[in-house]
Amino acid sequence: MGSFRRREWRAGRRLALLGAACSLALVACSSLTPGSNASTAGSSSAPVAVAGSGSSGSSAAGSPGAAVSSAAVATAVPADKVELKLAFTDSPDMTKALIAAFQKKHPQVTIVSQYTQFNDYVKSLKLSMSSDTAPDLAQYNAAFDTFVPAGLIRDLTPYEQAYGWDKSFPKSALDELRVDPTGKILGTGSLIAVPGGLSLVGLYYNKQLMTKAGITSTPATLAAFEADLAKAKAAAITPISVGSLDTGGLHVWSSVMNVSTDVTAQKNWIDGKAGSNIVTPSAVAATQTFADWARKGYFPASANGTSENDSATAFAKGASVFLINGNWAAAQLDKAMGSNVGFMVMPPAKAGGQSVGNGFSVSYSISAKSKHPEAAAAFLNFLQSPEASVIEDAGGFLPPNASAAPAASGVKGDLKKANQAVVAADGLIPFPDFAAPAMLDSLESGLQSVIAGRMQPTDFLQSLQTVWTSYHGK
Repeated sequence: MGSFRRREWRAGRRLALLGAACSLALVACSSLTPGSNASTAGSSSAPVAVAGSGSSGSSAAGSPGAAVSSAAVATAVPADKVELKLAFTDSPDMTKALIAAFQKKHPQVTIVSQYTQFNDYVKSLKLSMSSDTAPDLAQYNAAFDTFVPAGLIRDLTPYEQAYGWDKSFPKSALDELRVDPTGKILGTGSLIAVPGGLSLVGLYYNKQLMTKAGITSTPATLAAFEADLAKAKAAAITPISVGSLDTGGLHVWSSVMNVSTDVTAQKNWIDGKAGSNIVTPSAVAATQTFADWARKGYFPASANGTSENDSATAFAKGASVFLINGNWAAAQLDKAMGSNVGFMVMPPAKAGGQSVGNGFSVSYSISAKSKHPEAAAAFLNFLQSPEASVIEDAGGFLPPNASAAPAASGVKGDLKKANQAVVAADGLIPFPDFAAPAMLDSLESGLQSVIAGRMQPTDFLQSLQTVWTSYHGK
């Protein structure tokens, strides 16, 4: 799962913003009624922004913002033969393997997969999700937030309660998939997807170069990490490989922000909570730290012209002591470096502080029009099983059920340990560009300017707040 795929997740919000005004208006005003298809008896129809009628198997359409059904749902997999359609774009091998494993466990359920390249995925779903041939399951994309006001996505909260997903999926991972009725505020409201594989950003380190630089142990605090960067620089070794041409610089800055600012306030700003503001003294100080690292030569001189993928390749070849990147780089680094590479969460401001890191998930939603929501929900529940965890791990993701993750050694073992620590601390933080559809461009260009010394930390943060306010209001 390279950086291009994560950019596709992020691009979805920008595509959604461009298309939502016309596409969703047509959906809301059309004769197609979200959730109007009959459901299997005994399970509720609870699409977001649509009032369900309970166990009768039908549901009445409501205007955007209408109450969702709170009726009980069934968790038993139907005994009769059922066919589901699953639309997806990300990680095709892993998705197909998950489908095959689920069908082996439940042979009466057939899942027909429908792969679409990302560039066409959102456009295709805007049409299919509102039609009578909508897929039962769809791989979540940030554009789905705009489907919420139109009632195209089923609220999974009743299934969360019935299956007890709060005990098998990380709270922070589920919270990232909650959306309010407007589709703009994240972290609250209806659960619209369930994770089938997590990502986590942290700190990779080259053990041999640490020794060469006189670094005797991994850093326990941010201050200790800064001291290690200085030691590497003094030893004429590049401290950190950074690819700020795209998202590499963002990972470095955000990691410093995560351990230097209030985590709740950080999440609130990313989620779009009213009154949130990123221009705070602690955020200014964190951004100044990032700027100082660039000024002191801790980043390669070519950082702004290097991609995230290329910075990982450079690190794998021994170009630097450290790399701040995600689990998607682990397979490449493990193959190239073997036991010479390690991974840890970003060291906290104070020793023993909360384990935190940015991350998201490849997730799946249920259409409001699915005739077999109980079978579709059973597939979502399968995603946290030991069988699914093996497949998710092989696909380069961290299994959402940390306790079911397969045994691992080396850097993958480090990742498993780090993920368990972050999950236990409820420390998974959404990527900061999720705060608004246009945020990624402002983050990337702004951080390039900070690295080059063309923009001061306060001005950079204010530019982000301007984008945030233009989308969310005050």
